[in-house]
Amino acid sequence: MSTALLEAPGASLIASAESLTVDNSGLGKKLDFLTSQMAAMQEQLTFLAEQAEQTRRNRMEMDDLRADLTPVVKDMYAAAVEQLQEIQTDMQLEDLIFLLKRLARNARTFTDLLDLLESANDLVTDAAPLTRSMMDEATAALATLEQKGYFGFARQGGYVLDKIVTSFSEDDVKLLGDNVVTILATVKQLTQPEIMTMLDGLTRSFTAAEANAANADISYFGLLKQMRDPAVRRGLAVTLDVLKRVAPTTAR
Repeated sequence: MSTALLEAPGASLIASAESLTVDNSGLGKKLDFLTSQMAAMQEQLTFLAEQAEQTRRNRMEMDDLRADLTPVVKDMYAAAVEQLQEIQTDMQLEDLIFLLKRLARNARTFTDLLDLLESANDLVTDAAPLTRSMMDEATAALATLEQKGYFGFARQGGYVLDKIVTSFSEDDVKLLGDNVVTILATVKQLTQPEIMTMLDGLTRSFTAAEANAANADISYFGLLKQMRDPAVRRGLAVTLDVLKRVAPTTAR
């Protein structure tokens, strides 16, 4: 009995120590939890402070922008009012509303038009190198033609054409049109090789005779003397034959 009484206080001390250890452990966990909560709250406070600072900066920037734009907007408004006062007699508010409605109704048309403009711009941009190359080639070709005298010939041709137009009347042109077939047939005959050879010979002979005209013997005796030359007689015979053949044609 006495032994149990002696052991009872020791057991109670041990139990009290164990319960105190358990209480200290739970308190430490609570302290750790509170510390983590305080750290999270500190982060949130820091984030909120940064957001507040950013908001303040944005508000200051907007205030600066508003202060800068206010005079510009006032000037634009004053200019718009002045311009509208000038045209208020020609355009009413109903006209402006009608115009805005029409623009709204044709928004798709304007969009299609802008698409076409963009396509045209892309086409011009893509074709620019090719066009530049073609222009360079055309410029070089025109320079070559200028060096060869084509443009000078064209200018003089215009002068000749002007002379022709001013020298012939409308009736003359009509007669030319009526006889153009005959003229072309004659030109075709004249361009035959034998005719061209004969004309060349006549031209050379006439030039030589004209150069020797001062020394020619034009007396009757001299002419009769030339008639003894077979070439002269042959030439006269050909000339007389040509005149005989031409005479019926001119008579008609």
